[in-house]
Amino acid sequence: MRAHLWRHAARPRHGKPFHSIFLSVIDAAIIATAVIATGAPPVRADGIRTETASVDTEHLFGFVEGADIGSKGEREFVVDSTLRAGRSAGSFAGTASELEFKYTTFQNFRISAAAAAAYYDIAGVVGIEDARRAAIQSMSVDARFRLLDRAQAPFGLTLSVSPHWGFVDETSGVRTGHYGAEIRLLADRELKADRLAGAINLVFANDRARLLASDGVQHESLVAGGVAVAAQIAPGLWLGGETRYLRDYSGAALNVFAGQALYTGPTVYARVGSDAFVSAAWDIQIWGGAVGAPGALDLANFERHQVKLRFGLEF
Repeated sequence: MRAHLWRHAARPRHGKPFHSIFLSVIDAAIIATAVIATGAPPVRADGIRTETASVDTEHLFGFVEGADIGSKGEREFVVDSTLRAGRSAGSFAGTASELEFKYTTFQNFRISAAAAAAYYDIAGVVGIEDARRAAIQSMSVDARFRLLDRAQAPFGLTLSVSPHWGFVDETSGVRTGHYGAEIRLLADRELKADRLAGAINLVFANDRARLLASDGVQHESLVAGGVAVAAQIAPGLWLGGETRYLRDYSGAALNVFAGQALYTGPTVYARVGSDAFVSAAWDIQIWGGAVGAPGALDLANFERHQVKLRFGLEF
């Protein structure tokens, strides 16, 4: 999958029943949805402004994204970098930077194309070869359909469909050919006009990889959910936090459970002039578990730390 999104290439493991925390996360998402949908009166488009520029919720949070896609004819360049670090043993760090061009062709439809390069620094991690290398990681496209416009509806709602084609394994950097898609449902709402915003994401992703060394085929999939909130503390400056829950599977359709992880962390977003922005997020795994591995974290399928840094230019 694209490195700036929710998942990475994981190895197949054996099944495990749902943990009770999964139900708690679902309950929290339902409650948060209700708050976003009913907790504040509708906000018109001309009210969604800071003192410097219009609020664009897409990158307002962090790994969780808002439903905005821009206005018809709007174009945007985004540099999106993600650092993933920390495994159960050894030293693991992987950095991927993606350059993406976005164009809103119609008022409720946007298309984008992206290419990503990565650098791997791995030593002593069980199941992963030691490596210190750079690689062209993947190419992808993303089509976004705005189903509900926050200016006319109680909340914003966007469907994102993103196929990708990869050239190396996103965890190990080993040369492999893989392809797949990620489908996301993005909802957001201004809880307090010009001051407080929230978002909910639901994600399904799968991937088919051909291991070039053995000519074998591996299927993987993931389901995830996330909630985020951000508050404007100064003109154009937003601080917030997010929580994400991820479940990893082998098989293309959530066939065999492999592990789960709960992340949480702070986010920051700032406007740079009227046409640019910078945002950052640092999510830490606080709970999880992998099949066949001890401990209260899943450091076999996921990392302990995930950090995101974005810079965008609108024109």
